[in-house]
Amino acid sequence: MARTTDLSHLFSVFGRIGLLSFGGPAAQISLMHRELVDRTGWLSEKDFLGALSFCMLLPGPEAMQLATFCGWKIRGTAGGLLAGLLFVLPGALVIAALAALYITFGNVPLVQAAFLGVKAAVVAIILQALVRLSRKVLTGPQEWGMALASFICLYAGWLPFPAVIAAAALIGMARATEQQTPALSPARAPVSRTFRTILIWGTLWLAPIGFLHLVNATFLWDVAVFFSKLAVVTFGGAYAVLAYMVQAVVQDHGWISTGEMIDALGLAETTPGPLILVTQFVATLAGHHQGGATLAALAGITALWCTFTPCFLWIFAGAPHVSRILANPRLSAGLHFISAAVTGVIINLSLWFTLNLLFKTVTPHPVPLPNLSSFSPFMAALVGLACLMLFALRLPLLAVLALCAFAGLVPNLL
Repeated sequence: MARTTDLSHLFSVFGRIGLLSFGGPAAQISLMHRELVDRTGWLSEKDFLGALSFCMLLPGPEAMQLATFCGWKIRGTAGGLLAGLLFVLPGALVIAALAALYITFGNVPLVQAAFLGVKAAVVAIILQALVRLSRKVLTGPQEWGMALASFICLYAGWLPFPAVIAAAALIGMARATEQQTPALSPARAPVSRTFRTILIWGTLWLAPIGFLHLVNATFLWDVAVFFSKLAVVTFGGAYAVLAYMVQAVVQDHGWISTGEMIDALGLAETTPGPLILVTQFVATLAGHHQGGATLAALAGITALWCTFTPCFLWIFAGAPHVSRILANPRLSAGLHFISAAVTGVIINLSLWFTLNLLFKTVTPHPVPLPNLSSFSPFMAALVGLACLMLFALRLPLLAVLALCAFAGLVPNLL
C-alpha cells in the first residue's frame, strides 16, 4: 500500500521534484505525474487527475497544493507536509538570494540594462500563458463573454479582482449542468476531525499575524493581512495572483515601482518551485524600502508564511472529502467560469505590463492610457525578439530570459 512508503523515499522523490520544478505550473504538474504515476506508481491516473481537479478548485498555487495533496495521499499528514515544504523551500532560498543581489546591485547601469531584456521576456511569457489558457478555457461564446467582461471591469476599475472572481463563480454555478469530474477513490473523515484540522492550521496561520498586531509592527501587519487576503481570493493560478498583486502593491500601497514588479516576476521565472514565490520577492523589496535589510528579511518570511500556510489548511481539511466535492456539478461549473474570468484577468495584466514597458509615460486615470510620444522602439524590438524565441523558435524559458538579458546589454556594450 502507498501509505507504507518510507519517508526517506518520499523525501528523495519530492526533493527531486522541488529542485527540478522549473517552467511554471504546467511543467511542474507534468513532472509530478511522471514521478508519482509513471515512475513510482504511488498514485493511479484516476487519483492524480482527481487530485488535480480538486486543487484547481482552491485559491492559491495549484502545483504546490497538488504536491501537498499527493504527499497526503501517499503518507498522510506527514507526507503532505513534507511534500509541500520540499516543493517550496528550494525556490524560497533561491528567491531570498536573488532579492539580496537585486537590492545590492539592481541600480548598477549594466544590471539595469540586462533587466530591460528580462522585462521584455516577462511580457512574452505572460502572453504565452494567456494563449495556452485561452485555448483550454475559451471554448464558446459564454466563456469569451466572461473573459471580455472580466477584462473590462478590471481595466476600467469598475470592480476589484475578488468581486470579479465571485461574480464569475456565481454565474457559473447558476448555469450548472450535470457534468461530472474525475474523482478520487472515496475517502471519508469524521466532521470532528475536519474541524480539528481547521482549528490547528487556522491557528498556525493567524496567530503570528495577531502577534504582529499586538507588538504594533505596522508594516509587517499590513504585509501579513495583504498576503493572507491574496491567499484566500486568488483563484486561477499564479498569473491571476499577479494581476491582483500588481494593482495593490504598486498602485494602492506604493510599496514598489512598476519596474521592480516586472523585475520580480522575471527573476521568479528563473527559480524552481511555484511562481507565486514572487510574493516573497515583492515583500522583501518592500521591506527594504521601508526599513533596510532586517525588515526586508522579516517581510519576506511573513509573505511566505501567509502565502503557503493557508495551502496546507485547504488541503488537509478538504482532502478527505474530495470525492464528494468533485461530484458537485455546481462547483465544477463555477470553476469553469472562474477560469474564463481569469483569462480576462491575465489580458489585463499583460496589457498593463506591456504599456508600462513600451511607453515611458502612462496616464493611470480614468483608464491606463499611454503617451504615444514616449514610445520606445528599442523596448518594442526586445519584446518582439522575446516573442520570436518563445512562440516561433520555442526555446526553453531560461534560455529566453538569458538571451533577452544579453540583448538588453547590447546598446551599453556598443
